Amino acid sequence: MIKIIMHGCNGAMGQVITGLVAEEKNITIVAGIDPSERKNDSFPVFPSLEECDILADVIVDFASVKAVDGLLDYSREKKIPVVVCTTGLSEEQIKKIEEVSNHVAVLRSANMSLGVNLLMKLVKEAAEVLAIAGFDIEILEKHHNKKVDAPSGTALALADSINEAMDQEYHYVYDRSQLRKARDKKEIGIQAVRGGTIVGEHDVIFAGKDEVVTFNHTAYSKTIFAQGAVSAAKYLAGKGPGLYTMKDVIES
Repeated sequence: MIKIIMHGCNGAMGQVITGLVAEEKNITIVAGIDPSERKNDSFPVFPSLEECDILADVIVDFASVKAVDGLLDYSREKKIPVVVCTTGLSEEQIKKIEEVSNHVAVLRSANMSLGVNLLMKLVKEAAEVLAIAGFDIEILEKHHNKKVDAPSGTALALADSINEAMDQEYHYVYDRSQLRKARDKKEIGIQAVRGGTIVGEHDVIFAGKDEVVTFNHTAYSKTIFAQGAVSAAKYLAGKGPGLYTMKDVIES
């Protein structure tokens, strides 16, 4: 039985994951971490990791950016693998994840969805043909009005996938309101929309002369991210130190 600590158990994603795990065999949530301390009938909830006296095989994180540093310190100290699903991390936090992965297994992904991770592969392959042919590249992402980071981690990951294929030749432009000039051929425009209850939508647009190729992924519920997180937890439990991604989960 794989034992999970759910970091951010009372948040929207934490609750969805809790529901999924309750229907799974061979995996269970043994403790939840959330400052609200709202009770859960299935497991004890602690206001912080420091106050949690229950050990587990893996931690699943869907909390907040400000809680990530403490999470990583705890994971390293207790030698408990951690699935980091929180987005909007700083460069310093990303570097800390890399450092901590030298001591314990860490899986980080900008998006836990199988479809999005396939999309990253597809746009990378497309760039190798279309970008070289002179197509301009734009990314449009849409999310609900409660999302605080912009652009989304997924939009940046998509841009990074393209840039990797192009030997890091491209730079990112997030706002053209102050730029009174034509777009640079070596730029990837990234725009964000926030409104309503949009779960998540990403368009990667390759615009050439007289033709446009668009890749789209639409999430209709948070369940797809929760399912990915649970799969990642199953994969990571028992793994040795290292930095893992959803690609490792998909290919396992």
